[in-house]
Amino acid sequence: MFVAAFLTFMATGGFPSFVEDMKVFGRERLNKHYGVRAFIVGNTISSIPYLFMIYLIPRVIAYYLVGLQKSLGHFANFVILLFTTMILVESLMMTVASIVPDFLRGIIMGADIQGVIMLNGGFFRLPNDLLKPFCRYVMYYIAFHKHVNQGFYKNEFEGLSFPNNQAGGSPTSTGDEVLRSFWQVEMGYSKWVDVGILFGMVDICRLLFWGIINIVDKVKPLIKSYMAVPPKHSS
Repeated sequence: MFVAAFLTFMATGGFPSFVEDMKVFGRERLNKHYGVRAFIVGNTISSIPYLFMIYLIPRVIAYYLVGLQKSLGHFANFVILLFTTMILVESLMMTVASIVPDFLRGIIMGADIQGVIMLNGGFFRLPNDLLKPFCRYVMYYIAFHKHVNQGFYKNEFEGLSFPNNQAGGSPTSTGDEVLRSFWQVEMGYSKWVDVGILFGMVDICRLLFWGIINIVDKVKPLIKSYMAVPPKHSS
């Protein structure tokens, strides 16, 4: 939770660069150099190598130091899950930048959105303890931290066994039992499905950005024409 929440929340610090990108994109789009689709594809492809290296190198150092499962498959899932989360947060901040052009208000708005998502992701309050119906049945399924946390839990706990101190029970508890009973994790799908869901959320955020830009282009001239004051004719 600390790794996912801290790194994703710190991504709001890069919001001013998104605002500058939007300014450049706006000018070049008015000059007919490229459109929204080309900007989204180019921005995504150009950012992937740098994001991957930024989050791969520290994870190689930190992952094994804390004693997590040492197999290559577990490490790969950990890195891919975190990397997908970073792309998702970048997409979210890009969507916010298309709505709020001012970097200070954009940072506040982006931090508020991520704060609400964190609080309803199933860590600070377990899923069954979330406020019903809005937090439990709406925000919980919107919050991408739900799939980040559950993916990390499944990656670490599945296949392990722990001593059971409860009287009258079996001497050991499996990792699956811990996930179901303690963390209330949804075990009907694998940890890789959580990765796939996060990739789907990335696509949704990019589509939202595309839709917002097109809607603003159509609505802004209407607002300007409505707010325009007709010139006064002298008698």
